[in-house]
Amino acid sequence: MLRGVLPDDVLDDVARAVDGEVTVVGRLAGGANGGVVRVRVAGRPDAVLKTTPRTGSHQLAEALRARRVVEHMRARGYPTPAWLGVGATPTHVWQLVDHVDAQPATRLTPSLVEQLVTINELQAGQAGEPPDHWTYAWRVVTGREPVGAACTGHSPAAAGLVSRAQAAGAALEPPVAAPDMVHADLNPGNVLTRDGDVVALVDIGNAGRGTRATDLVTLLWHTFDEPLDDVRARLWTTVLQLVGAEWAAGLAATQALLQLEWRIGLARDRATGATGATEAAEAAVTAVIDRGHRVLDELDARR
Repeated sequence: MLRGVLPDDVLDDVARAVDGEVTVVGRLAGGANGGVVRVRVAGRPDAVLKTTPRTGSHQLAEALRARRVVEHMRARGYPTPAWLGVGATPTHVWQLVDHVDAQPATRLTPSLVEQLVTINELQAGQAGEPPDHWTYAWRVVTGREPVGAACTGHSPAAAGLVSRAQAAGAALEPPVAAPDMVHADLNPGNVLTRDGDVVALVDIGNAGRGTRATDLVTLLWHTFDEPLDDVRARLWTTVLQLVGAEWAAGLAATQALLQLEWRIGLARDRATGATGATEAAEAAVTAVIDRGHRVLDELDARR
């Protein structure tokens, strides 16, 4: 009934890979271009099919690499759903993943953060294949990636945050090791919960290696949405223990820059849309700038 939400050749390719009929049940939130659907696979539990338009020959190799990371980390007890299949057609790359009967975290609570910190400990010493997210952070915060330059022209306020963030990382040397597995997008939307418990971490396609402090800083960024000062204090303590004060500042500054780049990109995309949408997008940019300064202020007070 809903087969038309995806190209037929994608569904046919998935069916060949799993050796069974695949039926689309309905759309799910998220994914590139809304390309995430719940599917029924003949003789098996429901699964999640994620598709991404194919723009380069590297994408299938990256998906296969991510599947290897998933298999390795699941063997360690890391709660991410199993990948049942990976493939590509001339127009799309797809991943078929176990469906988890749970909902994204709508808000962080002290209990959820504590659980996520414990899960983060499973990443220690589990560095695998690239990308190296720690080296990438160094490149971002030292201006070797075009993130800051892309943001500076947006407004004087954006330029001010870029300047402060890059100053925080100016003296950093590139990391000499990448010991841990890094999820690389530990935001509440990728944390599936049931009855107050974390049951799965999803959207692991960009996972790689580096320092697990990267994910704790991402989590810390999102604790500003709630009154979680005590929880955030523990996160800062753990990050400082893992990487020290200079790199804590570098990772926090990297997070601010990446969040700013993302929000400015959304604002630019919506600049020709309805006035309300444009104003909302610009307000989100302002909110990121404010939070970036709050994050760096809070860390400065702890150093």
